[in-house]
Amino acid sequence: MKTHGKIKSYSLNEMIDKHVGKKGTTERTVFESELQKEVLAEMIKRTRKKRNLTQAELGEMVGVKKSQISKLENGVNNITIDTLIKIFKALKAKINFTIQFDDNVNLSYS
Repeated sequence: MKTHGKIKSYSLNEMIDKHVGKKGTTERTVFESELQKEVLAEMIKRTRKKRNLTQAELGEMVGVKKSQISKLENGVNNITIDTLIKIFKALKAKINFTIQFDDNVNLSYS
């Protein structure tokens, strides 16, 4: 927290800690998971639109129904890694995964 005259300012992390929960708490884990799902959904939607594809066209390319693409883009449905990879391949987009372990060992997949 910083003080500017009489106005206190807080960082985003400080606000999340205060209103959602500290890192490691169940509430914070759920919040971060939902946020990541929303970001992924928005990435799929923006990329699909950039490629001038309808949800039905993307679904056809991937082998799923339009309704599943719609649910993914709205963050309603969970997605398997297999489907995610198929979607980004159909969108001609590269996707990278990095897994970080507690002992600072990282694994990456592109």
